[in-house]
Amino acid sequence: MRLRPALIVAIAWSLSACAGARQPWVELGNQRYAIEIADDDAERARGLMFRDALPTGHGMLFIHDAEEPQAYWMKNTKIPLDILYFDDERKLVAQQRDVPPCSLGDGCPSYPSDAPARYVLELNAGEAARLQLKDGAELRFGPGIPPAK
Repeated sequence: MRLRPALIVAIAWSLSACAGARQPWVELGNQRYAIEIADDDAERARGLMFRDALPTGHGMLFIHDAEEPQAYWMKNTKIPLDILYFDDERKLVAQQRDVPPCSLGDGCPSYPSDAPARYVLELNAGEAARLQLKDGAELRFGPGIPPAK
């Protein structure tokens, strides 16, 4: 059976669209970000360590078991980040912008939330400024993001 080029393109497009539909995403400030999810202790501890880059339009969503004060650090993280803290209602409660990489191991400083948070979104540094984020901004979840435990 020989497929026509137009049919091949249509099939490839459908397959890529289906694959993309499985990629979890969040929306913040009318911008959609493809995300990786860290929802257990091991994934949260590793985070974005040892990565050389975070693609544009991507981030990592950390889901905690309870809404409580959080503090993140940049140990072994090579990418400058914006660290955004959200409460149970997914409202932005704290921002740590343009957090620099740190290679000091356990000597790296922590960057705390100013209020209890359940969700933490890490994006490339500069995204919060580009979106002009203010506390109270809402984080919208796409399909495939597990509920908080």
